[in-house]
Amino acid sequence: MNVQSLLQHGDFGLGTFADLDGEMVVLDGHVYQVQGTGRVSEAPPTAGAPFAVVTRFSPETDLQIGSIANFSELEKRCDALRTSGNIFYAFRLDGAFKRIRTRAVSPPEEGTRLVDAAKAQSEFRFTDVSGTLMGLWSPGFSSIFSVAGYHFHFLSQDRQEGGHLLDCESGPLRVRMEALTDFHLALPETESFLKADLSKNTADELAYAESAH
Repeated sequence: MNVQSLLQHGDFGLGTFADLDGEMVVLDGHVYQVQGTGRVSEAPPTAGAPFAVVTRFSPETDLQIGSIANFSELEKRCDALRTSGNIFYAFRLDGAFKRIRTRAVSPPEEGTRLVDAAKAQSEFRFTDVSGTLMGLWSPGFSSIFSVAGYHFHFLSQDRQEGGHLLDCESGPLRVRMEALTDFHLALPETESFLKADLSKNTADELAYAESAH
């Protein structure tokens, strides 16, 4: 699906680009591409996206939380806001971050598995930066087609820094959250997808690819 079509389904979310060419950040109806070189740019309407999760963000919760020491504490703060482990949640967190650690993938050789491509990801460290975390929490049963648990991408306020979140430390943050119970899954129609053997459980490989190394 291209970016233009993707925005017809939502104005907030995250994903990746064709050939794993960087991390996708969807914020306020704009799609940004954070490439393995660290470059951040607004993606053109024709850019392809093999994976993305988006929603029309309409938060039901809007509050302030205190300082966060690390990613584990971020998860616990968000856990306290969720009322179920069986639906999806969208999170937006805005504020000043003392430190941010992110990653971005680069296009691997054709045929490379995601778990192997992730071993060569670029990692970035930012300090004293203001910005936004876009997050999705997905229930465990969705792991066959999504990233179970928390999945956050970061974009700085000046739109110059970002990536898939690995760790962070922040001051007080504004947190907005929306519970999502209507999930629409669009599958590819390419010949390679239609003929692919998808019987293997890849949840463990996906968890490795999404985590810090």
